[in-house]
Amino acid sequence: MKNLAFRFAALAAIAFSALCARAEVRLPNVLGSHMVLQRDRPIHLWGWADPDEQVTAAFHGASASAHADRLGHWSIYLPPEPAGGPYSLTVSASNTIRLDDLLVGDLWFASGQSNMEIPLNGYPGSAIIDNGPAEIRSATHPDIRLLHVADKSSYYPLDDIDAHWTLCTPETAATFSAVAYFFGREIAQKEHVPVGLIDSTWGGTPAESWLSLDAISADASLMPVFASWTAIVNRAADTPAIEAAEKREDAAAKAANRTPLRHPWHPNPLSWQPAGLYNAMVHPLTPLAIRGVIWYQGESNSVLDRAALYQRIFPALIADWRLHWNQGIFPFLYVQISSFKSTPQEDWAVIREAQRRTLSVADTAMAVTIDIGNPDNVHPADKLDVGHRLALAARAISYGEQIEFSGPSYRQAIVKGNTIHIDFDHVDKTLVARQGPLTGFEIAGADRNFVPASASIDGGSVVVSSSAVPDPRYVRYGWQNAPSVNLFNSAGLPASPFTTEEMIPAP
Repeated sequence: MKNLAFRFAALAAIAFSALCARAEVRLPNVLGSHMVLQRDRPIHLWGWADPDEQVTAAFHGASASAHADRLGHWSIYLPPEPAGGPYSLTVSASNTIRLDDLLVGDLWFASGQSNMEIPLNGYPGSAIIDNGPAEIRSATHPDIRLLHVADKSSYYPLDDIDAHWTLCTPETAATFSAVAYFFGREIAQKEHVPVGLIDSTWGGTPAESWLSLDAISADASLMPVFASWTAIVNRAADTPAIEAAEKREDAAAKAANRTPLRHPWHPNPLSWQPAGLYNAMVHPLTPLAIRGVIWYQGESNSVLDRAALYQRIFPALIADWRLHWNQGIFPFLYVQISSFKSTPQEDWAVIREAQRRTLSVADTAMAVTIDIGNPDNVHPADKLDVGHRLALAARAISYGEQIEFSGPSYRQAIVKGNTIHIDFDHVDKTLVARQGPLTGFEIAGADRNFVPASASIDGGSVVVSSSAVPDPRYVRYGWQNAPSVNLFNSAGLPASPFTTEEMIPAP
C-alpha cells in the first residue's frame, strides 16, 4: 500500500509540474509554411498558449499582440495585404514560430462528395480523368498551393485538422481534387494572383453530414436526416455478412459465365453522421478568410424518400457556412449533378431542380453539367469542363468580369392557347439546338400527366406543344435521371433541366 501511495504521489507531482510548465505557443495546421492568405481582407491568426500569455505576430512590416484567454486561446488580426509574396510570418511568446514562403492571393474552399473528391490520377478501377497523365505531368504551378484535408468525422466541432500546405507539383496535384485543380489553375491564369485551394471532400456523403448541428436543430423540417442516419447505423452490423454474400454471388456468376448482379452501395455510417463532416472537416477552417466556396454534391441525397428534402438542406448549408465563416456573403459556386441512369429508387431530377432553385440565394452560381455526364458511370471523366464552368462563374460573380457564365436558365412560362412559351435568362445572343431538333421537353395539363412535346426556338424563347394536351399548364425539361437534352446558348453552355410545377414541400 505504501508503494502504491508513493506511485500516486509521484504521478500527481509530475502532472502538477506539467500544468505549471509554460506551454509553447502553437498554431493550427491550416496556418503553415507555403500557404496562401486571402488578399484584401484582415489576416486572422489564432492558436493556443498559456492562459494570459502575450502572443505577438509579425508579417510584412505589420505586427500585433494579444493575450491568451483563460483556456489558452488567442486571436490576432493583422492589416489586409494586396496579392504578393513570398513572405515570412513569425508568432512569438515563450517560443517563436516562423512560417516561410507565404503568398497573399485568393483562397477557395472545395468540398462535396466523390465527383469533387476524384483526384487527377482518378479512382483505380472505377473512375478516370480525361488526359489525366498529361495533366499531372504539367501540374507544376509555384503560384498555386494545395491543402488536402483528411477524411474524418466527429460528434463535436474540432479545432484542428490533420493536413499541411504543399506546393502544386505533379506529385501533389495527382492526388488532389481534379475539379478544384482545374478551377484554381484557370483562376490563377486569368486573375494573375496566387491561388490557394483547400480540398475538403469525402465520396458518397450526403449534404447533411456537411451541415452543422446548429443549422439542423434550427429547422424542424430537417429532423428526418437523423432517421436516415439511424437506418444506416442499424444496417451497419449486417454489412460484412451482406458483402460476403455478394462476393459469393459474384463468384457463382463468374463460374457460370454470367454477368454478376449489380449490388447496392453500402453507405459508411461514420461519413453519414449528421454534422459529422462539418465538425471535423469544415469547422476547423472557418476562422480562415476565404474568397469563396466551390461545391459538387447531391448524388447521395437522391434516394426517393430523401430527395425532396434537398430543397431545404442545400440552402440551409450555404447559409450555415456563411454564418460560421462570419465574413459576409461570400460566393458559393456549385455544380448541378450530371447525367446518370442510376436506378428507379433514385430521383436525380428532383435534386437538380432543388439545385436550380437555390440560385435564388444571393451570390450563388451553378455550373450545369448535364451534357458532359456519363449515363453509365456516376463519375464522368470530363472534369476539365466542370472546373472551367465553375471558373467562369467565379470570374463573373467574384471577380466582376463581363462574361457569360451560365447556360439558358428558366425564367417564366406563358400559356398561349395550346402552346406554352418559355423565356430564359442567360440566352447570350440566341438559343441553340445542338445536333438536330430540340429534345427533352414534356408538357402536361392540369392533371400533371406529362407527355413528350414538340419544341422549337423562337429567338430567346422556346415554344412547346403537344396534340395530346390541348389545354397545357406545365412544362418540364430533362426530367429523367439520364435525359436526352440539347438546348444551349450561343456561348456554348447547356440549359439547366427544370420544371414549371410547384415543388412538393419536403416533409
